[in-house]
Amino acid sequence: MNQLALIAGSILGILAIILGAFGAHAFKKILSEERLSSFEVGVRYQMYAAITLLIIGYNMDFSSTSDNWAVFGILSGCILFSGSIYFLSFKDVWKVNLRFLGPITPIGGLLMIVGWVMILLNSI
Repeated sequence: MNQLALIAGSILGILAIILGAFGAHAFKKILSEERLSSFEVGVRYQMYAAITLLIIGYNMDFSSTSDNWAVFGILSGCILFSGSIYFLSFKDVWKVNLRFLGPITPIGGLLMIVGWVMILLNSI
């Protein structure tokens, strides 16, 4: 599981840098200020998740289920949270109704909270 955390953290970090660069340059021309701001929130939380997964991967021994749930919560929560924000940021550009993604964002946030709670429980 530590290898999964390290690989996922590395990939999320790489993608956060790439998406952040696109947001700072190319997407400025096509997204409104409000949508760009939302997009940047997704990038920021993705980078937080990437760094957290790297720390977890290097420091946890994965001898308890809370260690595994920490990785699962942070990784799946990031995918749902940031991913839904990315898609919702482009709904006006693509001219599609992505309302169904609205509830996905808080579910992703909740899963990230679960991951952080598992980190806390592992530390007690």
